[in-house]
Amino acid sequence: MSENSEAPVAGATPGSTTPGPQPEPLRFFGTTWVDHSGGYGLRRAGAAVGSLAASVAACFVLRFAYQGLQIADVGGFVGILVVLMFAICSAIAFRKTWEGFSRRPADPAREANLRGLKTIGFVGSLIAYFLRTFREAPGERLHRTEYETALARYEKRRSARTGNPAARRTGKGKRPKRK
Repeated sequence: MSENSEAPVAGATPGSTTPGPQPEPLRFFGTTWVDHSGGYGLRRAGAAVGSLAASVAACFVLRFAYQGLQIADVGGFVGILVVLMFAICSAIAFRKTWEGFSRRPADPAREANLRGLKTIGFVGSLIAYFLRTFREAPGERLHRTEYETALARYEKRRSARTGNPAARRTGKGKRPKRK
């Protein structure tokens, strides 16, 4: 969440600035998730179709790779290991991607270690993205919760400040003299 007072808010006119926290943009959606404007519904439909098409294409690529293993005659055991590896990695990638839409990772170092595994199981990540677009923009709930929390904190801090802080000093704003 950005608390930069110079960044424009979603839905604000270009050139105007609003103080306070600014929404964090989502991939493919920008900040349209805040008020569901700017073709948000079309973007969600496009993201769903795109991720489904990418996962189907990825499955064809994996099928061709498996056929290449059959042509190379590496044996049934290696073929089974390859299929199991992609299935397990896809399941783990699906689960981690799905969890990433609702909460931040507790241990970023562990997530970095799983990056290679998630890359191998990219089909699972694409399917998770596809399924999540039916409910919301992937990651919208997490960003909305963080944004609303930041707005509440900002309003609380802002309401606590009243008047000119310099006027609170003793002696009409002057420091007491030292002896």
